[in-house]
Amino acid sequence: MISKTMRAILHALSYSNVEVDAARRLADLKKLDAMRIFVKKLDTKVYNGEYEVPVRVYFPSEDAMTMEASERNSCPILLFFHGGGWVTDSVENYDRVCSRMAQDTKHIVISVEYRLAPEYRFPTGLEDCYAAARELYTNPDLNIDPDKITIMGDSAGGNLAAAVCLMARDREEFMPKRQILIYPALGNCYTEQSPYESVHTNGTDYLLTSERMENYLKLYESSPEDRENPYFSPLKEKDLSDMPDTLILTAEFDPLRDEGEEYGKRLEQAGNYVEIHRISNALHGYFALGIRFFHVQESFRHMNEFLKKREV
Repeated sequence: MISKTMRAILHALSYSNVEVDAARRLADLKKLDAMRIFVKKLDTKVYNGEYEVPVRVYFPSEDAMTMEASERNSCPILLFFHGGGWVTDSVENYDRVCSRMAQDTKHIVISVEYRLAPEYRFPTGLEDCYAAARELYTNPDLNIDPDKITIMGDSAGGNLAAAVCLMARDREEFMPKRQILIYPALGNCYTEQSPYESVHTNGTDYLLTSERMENYLKLYESSPEDRENPYFSPLKEKDLSDMPDTLILTAEFDPLRDEGEEYGKRLEQAGNYVEIHRISNALHGYFALGIRFFHVQESFRHMNEFLKKREV
């Protein structure tokens, strides 16, 4: 349980207003103590139209990094989309997270620098992520086994991961086998009209506020009509059949908790393999805290068990 003292601290930190420039400066603090060990660029360039989408590749070991491209077919891959409300954060901010994730999961991690709102609103960032996925799944020159790729993301990145999988199924250009969604943002309303209890009970005093989420949506959307689009809000998708095997991790004291769990239940009802785990006493954003944090360790245990069971 969270102590009264900690609740008071969280309340003080849970300011509501989003100031994009200030939020981005705050996110830059994550650049400190970056653990960049085995990192290089992808062997090809990724394009969304004429725009080159930057990606960064993290290897679990020096041996994996130095092996020939022809040998990498056997290496499993996590294609990762970072969080930040579609507005803040970057591949650079998540450098330490991805380095640790590569080492702990023994996967190559490929992190995508999708374009951010409000300069680039929906669906620009999503299409950047889709372009990166399509390149990995369909480019024979990369010599990647598509069955060994898992798509994942945290928070807004979890939204993008879920939307990429929906888009892939609908466009029929490729189809992911697995997705991992870490406290994903899948809904389209964080006001008093939200149907989810966690928005109301966890939406004021636990760092990420419901008002902040609502502001993020306003910065991300191109028009209010976007909120009815399943690629914007995957919970709006009526047909969730033929989706990837899915692992969803939620945080107990997170306004996004219930929508993530609801999405998992709907996926399961549609006939998909789904695991849902709620991380007790965790707050939104815990996944970026570092491997020594016990909530992160618990998450990696769930991830590694899921990957071991569901990988080909």
